[in-house]
Amino acid sequence: MTETTQPRRPAVRDEILAYYTRGNEDARLRDGGAPAGRLEFWRTQDVLRRLLPPAPARVLDVGGGSGVHAEWLARDGYEVDLVDPVPLHVEQAARIPGVTARTGDARALPAADAAHDVVLLLGPLYHLPERADRVRALTEACRVVRPGGPVVAATINRFAGLHDVLREERYFDPAQRARTDAVGDHGRHGTEGGLFTTAYFARPDEAPAEFTDAGLTVDGQYGLEGAAWLMGGVEDWLDDPERREAVLAASRRIESEPTLLGISGHLLTAGTRPA
Repeated sequence: MTETTQPRRPAVRDEILAYYTRGNEDARLRDGGAPAGRLEFWRTQDVLRRLLPPAPARVLDVGGGSGVHAEWLARDGYEVDLVDPVPLHVEQAARIPGVTARTGDARALPAADAAHDVVLLLGPLYHLPERADRVRALTEACRVVRPGGPVVAATINRFAGLHDVLREERYFDPAQRARTDAVGDHGRHGTEGGLFTTAYFARPDEAPAEFTDAGLTVDGQYGLEGAAWLMGGVEDWLDDPERREAVLAASRRIESEPTLLGISGHLLTAGTRPA
């Protein structure tokens, strides 16, 4: 089969490109970055290592950024193809041994049907405010993964912003509080305040419905940070290897507890293309 011939989709929004062209995303997730980012990285790694088929397998990392996850996947023996709309990210990821990188849009992937054993979308869905675009991206993932292959997508939880700005004491500013409460009402995050860029913060039940509409079978959901990212002292805990393992183990215990899925900053939804 040939690469997609779907109609050309609108370009990624200028403000999103500008935000990521700053080059801060790489440092946010790596060891030494912000505690919440490090916890997100380690827990994503933890969950994926349990969900992915054994290496070698061909992984398409859609919206893979600078290759923070592609790097460890390649070290684990996977063949990793990375697609990202930000030229800086593609340039950074292309330097990683075992990773190929190209520019592309999650809604019209530059890949042939059933060409990959795994498709990851660890960023695209929360930068697509319109539901139709999110379903289109998941439909593309379903198209390019082999039958029976897993698709794993990340979303930002609806009240992650409220938890974050309250934890950092910015919620006491009336303007910030009003913006944060509005996002909790409708999920749409704008550029006001300069803390993030255009995004959609989803309720936990939204991603499974979008997976289903895209033709994917939903297999499970995993809260990444649990409540640990909101606790005082977590930075010191993560700096201590023994305590870090305890935090990861605690987060793992509640990762799929339905009543706690929304407490995490990020949620992974996993599904498969029907055989």
